[in-house]
Amino acid sequence: MFLGSQDIQLGVNESLLDTSKVVSSMVDGIMARVGAHSEIETLAKYSTVPIINALSDLYHPTQILADLMTLHELYTPKGSEPHTISPATTLKNLRLAWVGDGNNILHSLMLQLPKVGMHMTMATPKGYEPNTAILKQARNNALEAGTELLGAFHDPKEALQDADIIVTDTWISMGQEEEKKQRLQDFAGYQLTREMIEASGAKAGWKFLHCLPRKQEEVTDDVFYSPHSHVFQEAENRKWTILACIHQLLVKKGF
Repeated sequence: MFLGSQDIQLGVNESLLDTSKVVSSMVDGIMARVGAHSEIETLAKYSTVPIINALSDLYHPTQILADLMTLHELYTPKGSEPHTISPATTLKNLRLAWVGDGNNILHSLMLQLPKVGMHMTMATPKGYEPNTAILKQARNNALEAGTELLGAFHDPKEALQDADIIVTDTWISMGQEEEKKQRLQDFAGYQLTREMIEASGAKAGWKFLHCLPRKQEEVTDDVFYSPHSHVFQEAENRKWTILACIHQLLVKKGF
């Protein structure tokens, strides 16, 4: 079943508790895109089937799976097939630089990259830093894994130095449309350009990712459509990683 915003109103005409119980009685699993992360937690608490977080205001784990799959494909040595080698081997010691908002994508990257041995730097405008509790947990994860989690810087050039991979995202997420004018002012100087990246000392073979849709103010065409960009491969991999999530859900259910 597909239940869009016109079909179901989570927590409006029916409580999340009731929705969780009713929908989970009809299906073998639920993939939910919500607003507040507490909504995912409520669904998981009362559902009788597994819940996949397809997006919340704090995390976007399914997007990070697609990002890691894309990077794994890109860094798999020539002559090897990606499925024959571990991402913990292909991605180990690579440095990813984030330039943008302290949002759900950044939170999930911070938590997941240490698991494959990747280092990370980040730059956000003042007032747009990542969640402090999540940042603390991510730094603990990095310490345990022996990786680096540097920042949050407020100068994109600092974050871009020595970067193998560069990632950004929208500056105006769902529900923040009224803040657009202020956010565009606050993010002045954060637009990724070829000149900025190369002047900042990124690695010669740097790679660029963006989860889409992209807006011009976030990244210029000379980056987005360049040979360094792998955004469309990344977009396709959303399909394969979501299918893998659903497969694991069905395995958990005993199918």
